[in-house]
Amino acid sequence: MSKNVSDKIIEMLVNAGVKRIYAITGDSLNPINDAVRRDGRLQWVHVRHEEAAAYAASMEAELSGIGCCMGSSGPGHVHLINGLYDANRSGNPVIAIASTVTTANLGTDYFQETNVTKLFDDCSKYCFMANTPIQAIRALQAGIQTAISQRGVAVIGLPGDVAAADAEDIFTSEINYAADSFLRPSTTQLDQLASLLNSHKKIMLYCGYGSKDAIEEVMTLAKRLHAPIGYSFRGKIFFDKIDNEYAVGLNGLLGTKAGFQSMHDAELVVMLGSDFPYSNFLPEKNILIQIDHRPEHIGRRGKIDYGYCGNIKDTLQSLLPLIEKKDDDSFLKEMRHLHQKQEDVYESYVSSKGSEDKIHPEYVASLINDHASDDAIFTVDTGMSAVWAAKYIKGKRNRYLTGSFNHGSMANAMPMSIGAAFTAPQRQVIALCGDGGISMLLGDLMTISQYKLPVKVIVFNNRTLGMVKLEMEVAGIPPWQTDMDNPDFAKIAEAMRIKSWTVENPNQVESTLKEAFAYDGPVLVNIMTDPNALAMPPKMEFAQMKGFAETMGKLMINGQTAEVLEMAKSSLKYLKEIL
Repeated sequence: MSKNVSDKIIEMLVNAGVKRIYAITGDSLNPINDAVRRDGRLQWVHVRHEEAAAYAASMEAELSGIGCCMGSSGPGHVHLINGLYDANRSGNPVIAIASTVTTANLGTDYFQETNVTKLFDDCSKYCFMANTPIQAIRALQAGIQTAISQRGVAVIGLPGDVAAADAEDIFTSEINYAADSFLRPSTTQLDQLASLLNSHKKIMLYCGYGSKDAIEEVMTLAKRLHAPIGYSFRGKIFFDKIDNEYAVGLNGLLGTKAGFQSMHDAELVVMLGSDFPYSNFLPEKNILIQIDHRPEHIGRRGKIDYGYCGNIKDTLQSLLPLIEKKDDDSFLKEMRHLHQKQEDVYESYVSSKGSEDKIHPEYVASLINDHASDDAIFTVDTGMSAVWAAKYIKGKRNRYLTGSFNHGSMANAMPMSIGAAFTAPQRQVIALCGDGGISMLLGDLMTISQYKLPVKVIVFNNRTLGMVKLEMEVAGIPPWQTDMDNPDFAKIAEAMRIKSWTVENPNQVESTLKEAFAYDGPVLVNIMTDPNALAMPPKMEFAQMKGFAETMGKLMINGQTAEVLEMAKSSLKYLKEIL
């Protein structure tokens, strides 16, 4: 039997290291589906929504280096977009096939026709509409190379008739060239950087995701400089460890006092592999240095005094021999003391478990941290779930934590856990979901069930869009249209053959989590948490309290006494934290 374009595509995906395809088959995608069946080397994962497919593929790419998802004509591939945006912004190499109508019908406003290149151009590093068999093969090869080298999404538009066309005589490359180069600043620049570090006393290191492969080098540099280590949310899991004597917490929207103050009180801050997005949290009066392997990212968020292009591990390995050991550790001790005070405040929330139907989410997150395995993979929803993960999930032997940290989308944690469970079946996978997030893609709980993925789905069910409500209160706007009238998530999971619990009493949380984590299979734990739990970073503390006051005033004018009392309780709780 002669090979068609779909056969060639499967062959090229296998050669690129792809292990599975996340998709829903149909119409123009059926030739590829059939090629996967006949070839037998790739697993077809039948998701319930293409957005989940894109998130799962993105997570697989994040963990293994490459992922693949597909969508059929029109609505099928349109559903991929949100997950592909997230993958592209996270730097995850994903190959997406957007199958579409036959070439004869292109440009005629045909049923389910879309303009693939216009549609996907903004969420990809490479996007091409293949109108002939040879274009399809060459575009896929270019897309694979681009996705790997530029770390992002490659989209190939593929008409159904092209996918089924003969391709016996079309040459395909069997090799994919992944760059593995040594990248560091020039010798002159390294000397300049070393001189800056050697001539200043109060130095802070701020580590992003780009430092994940340079943990040992970062720790050695911190030790020599007596430098506190702060980190971004995406870099947190690699440095926020109990035995890290240099850790001072996050800066940014979910930051801590110590993380914020360390950056602002230091004479010199070195940003290592972080494309820090929150410019208003960056210091303006000290010396700011940024090192990144993507030179186009240097200085795009704010004032940078010195920028160096280099891989963090390669750069620090070359830099360390030039660094003199410092004797004065007073700045480090001061920031560590502040950090410990904040940790003690966090711990005080854990000791107070909450009440019936208002379980403290801090307590829940702390228990998850205590009982999860040392190499667990955590996927985190955007919103209040991310707040609790930022505060309470700590790095251990080989833990990994991720979320929609660049794109900031809801509903990411559960579909990401699907990709994690397929990619790392030997590791525990825990999805920390908000009730708003889990509601959006509930159908793909069935994907977890169908493939018997042992994912532990924890729902922080506060019956509200918690982060949005908080944003409104900070802005002095009475919260409106933020309440959630939720179904019983545990019963839904049970109907999908997933073992499940609903926890309403705080005294039942620990035993339930222990049982859930020990269970050999997928689980969902629906925990009724306190909708008035609060958390905001140091730079927004007084803005938040001012916003609360304004909102309470408006509620009082409208006679909404009960709402005023609830906000007063929340305000007192938060005042205790910040003071």
